Amino acid sequence: MNEFDRQAADLARRIAAALAAKSARVAVAESCTGGWIAKCLTDQPGSSGWFGFGFVTYSDTAKQELLGVSAETLAEQGAVCQDVAEQMATGARLTSAAEIAIAVTGIAGPDGGSAAKPVGTVCFAWAGPGVQLISHTRRFTGDRDSIRRQAVIAALEGALVQLTAP
Repeated sequence: MNEFDRQAADLARRIAAALAAKSARVAVAESCTGGWIAKCLTDQPGSSGWFGFGFVTYSDTAKQELLGVSAETLAEQGAVCQDVAEQMATGARLTSAAEIAIAVTGIAGPDGGSAAKPVGTVCFAWAGPGVQLISHTRRFTGDRDSIRRQAVIAALEGALVQLTAP
């Protein structure tokens, strides 16, 4: 098992324990990670008790139709922005009735970047528990696979922070 797999499995185990302790459920809304966060979570035994929904919304149309992301936001800011990540997390949470939702949208490369949003730009959002909505943007370096792996770890770390916050 490589370092990424160990780290992702450890985070997923800790998230599973936190969800089970709270009798809570999680949903994920992924773009550039293509379902990798859902895979890490559902690798955990017993995940059917706390994982119900995973949305892979790679296209703008999928983001709009499945998660309710605003066409105006997509047109004005593009798919890689915190507002879109927040709308993805909120949409996933509302659709699934989960207590927490994780969302990620970004540019993994090798193409698609710009001066304002270079390859490696990834936006995250976590909705819940309660009414919390937290988002931020990170810039990762490396090739496509490396950027996606870093995004998965960052998304799981953020979810764990949300679940273990007082």
